[in-house]
Amino acid sequence: MYNSILLQVDGAAGSGIMGQVFLFGSIILIMYFFMIRPQQKKQKETTKFISEIKKGEQVVTVGGIHGKVYAVEGDIVTIDLDKGMKIRVEKSALSLDYTKKLSSEK
Repeated sequence: MYNSILLQVDGAAGSGIMGQVFLFGSIILIMYFFMIRPQQKKQKETTKFISEIKKGEQVVTVGGIHGKVYAVEGDIVTIDLDKGMKIRVEKSALSLDYTKKLSSEK
């Protein structure tokens, strides 16, 4: 009788470990599909947006400044704000999210 009790306990412990492994694997998959993958996709879109900036496009900076691209020189973009007022900013200071909102409002 003692041997049959030990066998039942060992069988239960084996299924518990497999259940934990399955649960841990499920959590990793959920985190990948809901957190990591969308962030990687957004980063690719932002990189593409920054590399394809051209003269004449309406843009918004991270600081909220709206303007039209006047010139692109390497990593620096000159933005025409209003009637000759120009500022120079890094390309990384341009916001893809706010620029999309600006273009969708028009």
